[in-house]
Amino acid sequence: MTDPTIEAVDVTRTYQLGEASVHALRGVTLRIDPGEYAAIIGPSGSGKSTLMHLFGLLDRPTTGVINVRDRDATRISDTELAVLRNEAIGFVFQSFQLLARTTAVDNVAMPLLYRGVHKAERRRRAAEALAAVGLESRTAHRPSQLSGGEQQRVAIARALVGEPQLLLADEPTGNLDTRTGQEVMDILERLNVERGVAVVVVTHDGEVASRACRQIHMRDGQIESDSASTTSGMNP
Repeated sequence: MTDPTIEAVDVTRTYQLGEASVHALRGVTLRIDPGEYAAIIGPSGSGKSTLMHLFGLLDRPTTGVINVRDRDATRISDTELAVLRNEAIGFVFQSFQLLARTTAVDNVAMPLLYRGVHKAERRRRAAEALAAVGLESRTAHRPSQLSGGEQQRVAIARALVGEPQLLLADEPTGNLDTRTGQEVMDILERLNVERGVAVVVVTHDGEVASRACRQIHMRDGQIESDSASTTSGMNP
């Protein structure tokens, strides 16, 4: 069996709010394989965003294991975690998270800056990433000069410029109109097929989730259903 791109094993996450304990995740086990295209769907409070933060190595579980590249990410230092996150994972956020005074090409190049890549090489690779999402003519534009859909494409290019194994998209169409949202999803799907990067979309939108090859439904901090289990059960 192929090693997973990322895997959660019996993961819990509990937050303390004053004297109250909030159990955001209750023993979640989930693996995402190379090149997979999955959607994690659920209502507010289901635990999907908490799971995304753990998969993105932005937080650590209370108990359980997160495996990335055959490494237990719960047992490495914060510095090692930051390096692993930069090299293995790309992020696309609902609010784009672009630097307002920075051009598109330099926004996209930012992850490479933290790797110590030389400026000329950073800009060359960033320009290629922008061309891959159809923005080769917008490299010198700042976010305020771009439409919402164009800003999200810049965010996708930034997520991909470091050639990650996993792309996490958190409500990627949430701030876009229907047509533009469909265009953004088309780009994510094309990049998934052409580049083989695993894509996980976190959403509350059933229509967005239905476009994925695999749908994982969450409720009350647990996986309620997983279409991969259903499909595997149908195989002879």
